[in-house]
Amino acid sequence: MTATRRQAREWAIQMLTAADMNPGVAAETIINDFWAQVPTLDDDDGGTGGEVPKGKLKAFADERVAGVLADEKAIDAILEPLLDGWDLYRLGTVERAVLRMGVWELKNTDVPAGVVINEAIDLANWFSSPKSRPLVNGVLDRLAKSLKS
Repeated sequence: MTATRRQAREWAIQMLTAADMNPGVAAETIINDFWAQVPTLDDDDGGTGGEVPKGKLKAFADERVAGVLADEKAIDAILEPLLDGWDLYRLGTVERAVLRMGVWELKNTDVPAGVVINEAIDLANWFSSPKSRPLVNGVLDRLAKSLKS
């Protein structure tokens, strides 16, 4: 299996979900524990299992997790007004993780807003429910438009 940035974002969402469910655990611990449990990307081809993916995609995932966890309070402060009266903690854990990573990517990377939003929608759909799509799309689209102006 060849990993892609999509796969790296999936790894990041898994780590962010674990972090949300284990408050107070350091980002480094969340990241290290996750990679210790990931089978090798070559497992289908007879890999030994348990090898940590290396290189750009691992760094891509790690950067998002560390960035989101370091800026979580600021990200949440951005999200709260965009939720139209909903409390962030009424959302599902996955939706919260997807929105936080989407906000971080929109504010801290040069990835086009359309790509960030589309990836976030797909991740919410994959890990949660198709009902998450409109929420994720609406919140991140409003933020992207406000960042443009």
